[in-house]
Amino acid sequence: LQLVESGGGLVQPGGSLRLSCAVSGFFLGSYAVGWFRQAPGKEREGVSCIRGVDDSTYYADSVKGRFTISRDKAKNTVYLQMNSLKPEDAAVYYCAADLADSVCDASVNSLAPYNYWGQGTQVTVSS
Repeated sequence: LQLVESGGGLVQPGGSLRLSCAVSGFFLGSYAVGWFRQAPGKEREGVSCIRGVDDSTYYADSVKGRFTISRDKAKNTVYLQMNSLKPEDAAVYYCAADLADSVCDASVNSLAPYNYWGQGTQVTVSS
């Protein structure tokens, strides 16, 4: 089971990026998927997640109104659309997946026990 993130890069403050989390080996549509980030010297932060049973979505307060998580079942991919990016959004972004929807709730828990993780993609926000 593999999760592969892509779409990271360098963007100016106020800009946008769309991260992708592509999956091989299982049907992602049945899984809860979360996005996390970790900046140098900081703890991992839960950013957003989407449940498998009904595609309910949740966001950390720091990204509400700017980020959108979505799922394309035909492409077996989950996206994180990031708009109005700020320097403090810079981090390595990871996606994770788990069959148990309980890992995804309004707390967007940074320590939620997802079973499967990607390798991460770097997002840099700088002028």
